[in-house]
Amino acid sequence: MIAFWIGTVVLLAASCIFIVYPLLKPKKLDEAAMRDDLNKAFYKDRLAELESEDQAGIVGNKDDLVTDLKQSLLDDIPVAQVDTGTSIVSMKWLALSLIIFMIAVSYGVYALFGAQAKVAHWKQVENNLPVLSQKLMNPKGVELTDQEMADLTLALRSRLQYNTDDATGWILLGRIGLANRDIETAIGALTKADKLMPDNRDVQLSLAQALMFSSDQADLQKADSILADLLKQPNVDLRVYSLLAFSAYESGDYAKAIDYWKDLQAKIGKDDARYDMLSRSIKTAQRELDGLQHPQKVVHQGTPVKVTISLSPEVKLPESGVLIVSIHTADGAPMPVAAARYPLSQFPITVVLDDRNSMIESRKLSSLSDIIVRARIDSDGNVATREGDWHGESLPIHLGDDVVVSIDKKY
Repeated sequence: MIAFWIGTVVLLAASCIFIVYPLLKPKKLDEAAMRDDLNKAFYKDRLAELESEDQAGIVGNKDDLVTDLKQSLLDDIPVAQVDTGTSIVSMKWLALSLIIFMIAVSYGVYALFGAQAKVAHWKQVENNLPVLSQKLMNPKGVELTDQEMADLTLALRSRLQYNTDDATGWILLGRIGLANRDIETAIGALTKADKLMPDNRDVQLSLAQALMFSSDQADLQKADSILADLLKQPNVDLRVYSLLAFSAYESGDYAKAIDYWKDLQAKIGKDDARYDMLSRSIKTAQRELDGLQHPQKVVHQGTPVKVTISLSPEVKLPESGVLIVSIHTADGAPMPVAAARYPLSQFPITVVLDDRNSMIESRKLSSLSDIIVRARIDSDGNVATREGDWHGESLPIHLGDDVVVSIDKKY
C-alpha cells in the first residue's frame, strides 16, 4: 500500500507541473514587432508593384505614389507598449487554487469509488494466509467459518497469481472449491495442479470428482476417462469405485453402478462400517433397474403415487442434468416427505413413488392423506442450488390419486 500512495503522489505532482507551469511561465508575444514586420512586408510588395506598373507605363506619377507609401508606413509605426498582463501574484494564486482542486478531486473520487476498504481487507487476508492455512490443517478438526473460507480462497488466489508453479497451492484451492461447491474454481485449480504433477493419482482423483459435478457433457466424459485410467492402475484407490458407481447411477446405468458397488464391497469386506451402506445403495439401484426392465412386476410399498410430468414449450433441456420429483405435505412445506431422482429423457414421463422413496424411515409417504407434488430439472447435479432451474408444482390432491405436473416456471 505504501508503494501505491507514493505512486499517486508522484502522478499527481507530475499532473500539477504540466498544468501549472504554463500559468507561471507564460509565453511573451511582441505584438509591436510583429506588426512592424508585417507593415514592412506590405511596403516592399507594394513598391515592387509600383516599379512593375511604371515600366509598363500604367502610372505616370510614380514618385508621388512612392512618397505616399512611405508616409503611410511612417504613420503606422507601432508604439512600444509594456504588456502588464495578469500580475504574477494573481497567477500564483490561480496556480495554487488549481493544485488544491486537483488534489481534492483526485483523492475525493478515490475515496468514493476506489474500494479502499476492500483493498485493505485484501492485503490483510494475504498476510493472514499462514494462519488460515494452519487452522484448515488443524488435526483437531477445527472448522473455518464461511467468511474464513472466503478469505482463504482470496488469499490463495492472490499468492498463486504470482507463484503459478505452486502445485500444493493449486490442490488446496481446488479442494476448497469442491467443499464450497464452486465447481469452476475447483476444475480450474485441479487442472493446473494435474499439469504440474501429472502422475499424482490423488490429484487426478480430485479432478475427476470436480468434473463429475459439472453440467458440461465433455467434463463428465473426461471424468469417466480419468477414473477408467485410475482403475487400470495397481493398488486402486477405493474412492475410484465409489465415484464410478456414482457416475453410473446418475447416468441411469444402474447395472454398472451395482457392479462397481459390489467390487467395492469385496475390497473392504463385511467388517467395514461402509458395507451395509453399500448394500442399501445396491438395493436402491436394483430397484430402479427392475423398474426399467419389468415395470409391470414392480411391487409397491404403501400407497403409490403416479406422477405424469410434462414440459412447457419454452423449456429447453440442459445437455446434462436430472429430474427431481418430490412429494410434500398439502401445506407446501419445503422439506419433502419422499423424493426420487431420474435421468433426463423424453417428456412427458410417468414415474411412481411409494414408501421406498420416503426421506425418513419413521415418516412414510403412506402416512399422509393430502399431498403436493413438485418436479424440477436440476442442471448442475447439486440439489442445494436452484438458480435458473425449471420447475412445476401440482395442486393439493388426495394420496393415491394420479398427478399431472407441468414444468413451466423458472427460479
